[in-house]
Amino acid sequence: MKRFTMSKDQYTKEDEINDAVKNGELGENQEETQENKEVEAKEEPTAEELIQAEKDKYLRLFAEFENYKKRTSKERIELFKTASQELMTALLPIMDDFDRGLAEIKKSEDTELFKGMELINNKFKSTLTQKGLTEIEVKPGDDFDAEIHDAITQIPAPTDDLKGKIIDCVEKGYKLGDKIIRHPKVVMGQA
Repeated sequence: MKRFTMSKDQYTKEDEINDAVKNGELGENQEETQENKEVEAKEEPTAEELIQAEKDKYLRLFAEFENYKKRTSKERIELFKTASQELMTALLPIMDDFDRGLAEIKKSEDTELFKGMELINNKFKSTLTQKGLTEIEVKPGDDFDAEIHDAITQIPAPTDDLKGKIIDCVEKGYKLGDKIIRHPKVVMGQA
């Protein structure tokens, strides 16, 4: 048997494969590459799966955007309703002073002064009512609600039916739209 010697330049890819087959290396490599191709084939999603994934992604994004629009419009409406809250809160002590002043003027004998001050007070209150300010109605004997009322003290109830109920309102409460900007301060009867 003659051995041929080749130079490096003459050694081709075909010779390399033949040597690998003789040594048993190629069989294992072919199995590995076939397994890799099967794994790659399993991992690659089909066109329908890709389309479905994109549709799902689009629908989620669309729903998220719709929720964002609803939330911001609701916040904007709420902001417009309560934009004047700071001003209204600053005017509440003036309204209280006006009411106390009217109570004192009513005690005097000057009816014309009382009528004039009452007209100013009514106009002031009607203007604030047009802007959304409303008084929270509190009467003696009403049930106490911790969400609405602010109990400043408790006194022994004069009658049994006033136990745990409101006896007197010390300071009026007000709402701006649906939001309470000042809770009414009340006196409760001890149970």
